[in-house]
Order: sequence, then C-alpha cells, then structure tokens
Amino acid sequence: MVGEIIARYERKGLRIRAMQLRHVDADLAAKHYAEHVDAPYYPAVEAFITCGPVVALALEGENAITIVRAMHGATDPSEARPGTVRGDYSLSTRMNLVHASDSPKSAQRELALWFGQDL
Repeated sequence: MVGEIIARYERKGLRIRAMQLRHVDADLAAKHYAEHVDAPYYPAVEAFITCGPVVALALEGENAITIVRAMHGATDPSEARPGTVRGDYSLSTRMNLVHASDSPKSAQRELALWFGQDL
C-alpha cells in the first residue's frame, strides 16, 4: 500500500520533502495523538500505530494540507468517497492507513515530532 499511496501524492504534484520508515513507541504515539490520549478509543489507536513499521512523510506543495486531507477522504471509511485513500482501501477508523495534519500549526508540531526541528 505504501507505494500506491505515495504514487497518488506524486501524481497530484506534491513533493516528498522527507520520508522515514520507523517503529513508533508508546511515547511518540501519545505525543502525536495528545488530544486523544484520554479518549476511550485511544488504547486501540496506540496498539495499532505501535504494532509495526510506519512510513512518515513530509509532503509539500501549494495547499498541501487541504489537498492531502481531501485525498485521504473521511476518517470513517463508510463515509469516505470512492477514489480517496480511505474510500478505496480502509475498513476501520482504528486501523487507519493515513494521517494528515489539519492545520499549519498541527503540521509544524507533528513534523517536529517525526522529523526534528530541522525540517
């Protein structure tokens, strides 16, 4: 799925500024999903993101945040339109294939978590 999803970004004209394959530990998961840590569904989210490798991307391009979020589709795959990543490939909100920052502020925070301050 990684190659297919990256190819979608590239076909759209987005550029990969940084990319890494890594295993996420509980500490990084909690920092990344800080606003959800106290939610009843968080343990399942943490279990999924820490269960195997994750490919983290820093994408750039005009209106990248808005475009990537549209390409991903609705978080609930039953509401995601065909042609979006979640609409085409996802069955569960907890086993999420993709994540996208929702604002420049959250993008800055998340990019620092995943790639450090130099990005």
